[in-house]
Amino acid sequence: MLVIPAIDLKDGTCVRLKQGRMDDATTYGDDPVAMAARWVEAGARRLHLVDLNGAFEGVPVNFDAVTAIARAYPGLPIQIGGGIRSATTIEHYLDAGVSYVIIGTQAVKEPTFVTEMCRAFPGHVIVGLDAQDGFVATDGWAEVSTVKAVDLAKRFADDGVSSIVYTDIARDGMMGGVNVEATAELAREGGLPVIASGGVTDLDDLRALVATGEPGILGAITGRAIYEGSLDVAEAQALCDELTSTQQPARS
Repeated sequence: MLVIPAIDLKDGTCVRLKQGRMDDATTYGDDPVAMAARWVEAGARRLHLVDLNGAFEGVPVNFDAVTAIARAYPGLPIQIGGGIRSATTIEHYLDAGVSYVIIGTQAVKEPTFVTEMCRAFPGHVIVGLDAQDGFVATDGWAEVSTVKAVDLAKRFADDGVSSIVYTDIARDGMMGGVNVEATAELAREGGLPVIASGGVTDLDDLRALVATGEPGILGAITGRAIYEGSLDVAEAQALCDELTSTQQPARS
């Protein structure tokens, strides 16, 4: 299981939001490449980038910062979300060296878009399901739909989606623990690998995710915890390597 540091970009700076609120942001640095270097040097094997402005505006806003990180670390898997709503945007990101694009709002509003993009860019599409009480939210979490996360994941299982990034909005940035049960349910029933997000606070959260025995849990994104020191990236990845090497898959 991968420990995936998050770099959230707002107006060119590195921030963390609480529950997705743009007016409740904490700034952790003004040099995204230097921030990426910090986590790469700590042993990160993948980075999770979010264009927060793009998520609200529907088009990339922090493209230059994302490109700079991708060019600084060629070969490092990088996934980017926020404002990805066209084939042109996806093509630009992939050309810049990004490995995966995360489709969120468009996946809910126009599911056929995901199908088409998987055909056009096979192996490079991740679907981001941000949920509140199990229902998917869109437009930078400003709107909550009537679509259940598990149902939407099933919809994309045969489209060639690489994985699902599942975020529990109520826990994101709150340092209150990851939603282990919902993540495991999605990995078990959704038919796609799942990356947990929202609330990953310390080593106990990672232990709990591994302890589910769900082989479909691919990784865990962590943000505020690594910025504020309650989780060490190198230690966390070493623990996950140790636990997953001995963990037996869950029985059906």
